[in-house]
Amino acid sequence: LKVEREEFALRSLLGLKKYEKVISEADSSLEPGIKALGLRAKYDSPSTSEASKLSILSELQAVVSDPSVSATAQLVAAQTFLSHGEMTKEALQCVHLGTSMEHLAITVQIYLRMDRLDLAKQTLETMKQADEEAVLTQLASVYIHVYSGRSGALDAVHLMSSLSEQYGASTMLLNLMAVAQMTAGQYAEAENSLNDAVAEGEDVDTLVNMIVCYQQQGKTMSVIAPVIEKVKAAYPSHPFVQGLLRVEGAFERESLKYKVTA
Repeated sequence: LKVEREEFALRSLLGLKKYEKVISEADSSLEPGIKALGLRAKYDSPSTSEASKLSILSELQAVVSDPSVSATAQLVAAQTFLSHGEMTKEALQCVHLGTSMEHLAITVQIYLRMDRLDLAKQTLETMKQADEEAVLTQLASVYIHVYSGRSGALDAVHLMSSLSEQYGASTMLLNLMAVAQMTAGQYAEAENSLNDAVAEGEDVDTLVNMIVCYQQQGKTMSVIAPVIEKVKAAYPSHPFVQGLLRVEGAFERESLKYKVTA
């Protein structure tokens, strides 16, 4: 119980972005879950270089390969691998045998990332059998509704409205609401949700969703470009930025073929 208490305390600090506090408290621990939380704090810290992040991912893989690995370590590793953007298989290996609601919820996200809606729905059914009213079950339902497109988007908006009324606004809930609203074609409402998310605490998800929302509303590059530049400067390793850079590079290479010389 003492270890679980420490894990929950560190997870709370991690959610508050108190990275240095988590790192200092986790450094001396031999518990797999606490070690994993310390590594996640290092990964998320703004002072961590891209090369160091790759090293952290390797350390996390070593932690979860231990037969005595804890459920917390599995969850933290899976979340970190998903954040990295190119380790979906490794993330699934961490949690696919888990039976807790947290394991099942992240498994739903991974299956959707893999375009396996069928498996995501099966996992959601398992969650519903365990506790249909649980917050994680409701969130997993939202993910699947949004993934299903406009046909399920209004159900997602309804669920998000209910969760927001029960638990209040947060950056994560507001972003998820915005995504559901955009999927339903409610772009003005989505922009309002994203503005509320900025007020709660701006993060990369809010900025990326804001870019998409602006584009869908036909706003000019004078509005969109500053947000893109902010994301590039603050989150250079984010999958959205990496994908954007690849596309920009490909465009530049192709444009050279049609360059008119004087």
